[in-house]
Amino acid sequence: MTVPGVFDALDLAATADAIASVQTSDGNIPWIPGGKTDPWNLVEAAMALDVGGRSDDAARAYDWLRRMQRPDGGWHSYYIGTEVSDPTLDTNVACYVATGVWHHYLTTGDTRFLRDYWPVVERTIDYALTYQTKTGEIAWRADDPADGALLTGSSSIHHSLRCAIAIAERLGHERPDWELSVGALAIALAHRPERFLDKSRWAMDWYYPILGGPLRGEPAQARIAKYWDTFVVPGRGVRCVSDQPWVTAAETCELVMALDAIGETERAVDLFTWVQFLRHDDGSYWCGMNFEGERFDRLGEYFTADQPTWNSAAVVLAAHALGGEGPTAGLFRGEGLPLGLSAEELIEAGADIESDPR
Repeated sequence: MTVPGVFDALDLAATADAIASVQTSDGNIPWIPGGKTDPWNLVEAAMALDVGGRSDDAARAYDWLRRMQRPDGGWHSYYIGTEVSDPTLDTNVACYVATGVWHHYLTTGDTRFLRDYWPVVERTIDYALTYQTKTGEIAWRADDPADGALLTGSSSIHHSLRCAIAIAERLGHERPDWELSVGALAIALAHRPERFLDKSRWAMDWYYPILGGPLRGEPAQARIAKYWDTFVVPGRGVRCVSDQPWVTAAETCELVMALDAIGETERAVDLFTWVQFLRHDDGSYWCGMNFEGERFDRLGEYFTADQPTWNSAAVVLAAHALGGEGPTAGLFRGEGLPLGLSAEELIEAGADIESDPR
């Protein structure tokens, strides 16, 4: 895997090694040594380990996650070691395991792994879909569903749900209810913005409907164009939030993957090239930088103080999308993933997708 002149096999190995150096003996991958862990970002780091040829380490991470799964199928938002540090039950945090399990299978071809983790995936997807509304969106908090739905979270769930359906199909299981759910979710994401909490100052709400898969073609191109100048800082990367002078590696590399998914390869490579100024000597990546020159961390530097594992993982996954080969390189382009039911098929199945009962 290589992005010519920017990122090569040696760079990949160093970044994968930096992530693995934080992994603990029980398989857990915290953000930083001794820091907190969240299941979504652990999966992100495990996928990067797979890309970096460290599939045994990735498997250990998934084993830790399986051991920590709640009986209802969810996970808490944050852990310190194996202790819960934030009891919030986030549906997107839970569902991302489906993306990781499918990615690991595509990397290794290990059907036994896929069978072993089917109960984990099935339980968490059924759990999350309990919180899907009649208009398609999914509440972000299983412990407080009245708090509403997040555009970013539901977009990520859309992708995870397609991966879960792919797993089911590969193993010979039929889950037509999941196909109904992913179709209804896609319609909500593409056509019902009012159903989601307003988080428009965050870059993730801008590009995640593309990264998660429901937006393609002209609607995706129009969305990129509309907010490009709001979030993109030429020569640096992507602001985390629109009203602050912070560019971050993870948001930049997620936008790289979103652009790659809609064929905007040149701009994707430009962004990926820019973000390399955040690379640390050990192959990890600083979380971000305050580009207006104000002190941003305890070290008295303009960079953030840490190089989180998930942050470096986003760089690896973006590089893999741009220059990798094999089925995992196209995962966030949606290659090989079921689409779910179309609007017409949903109507035929009896779903009410035309009206908004709110």
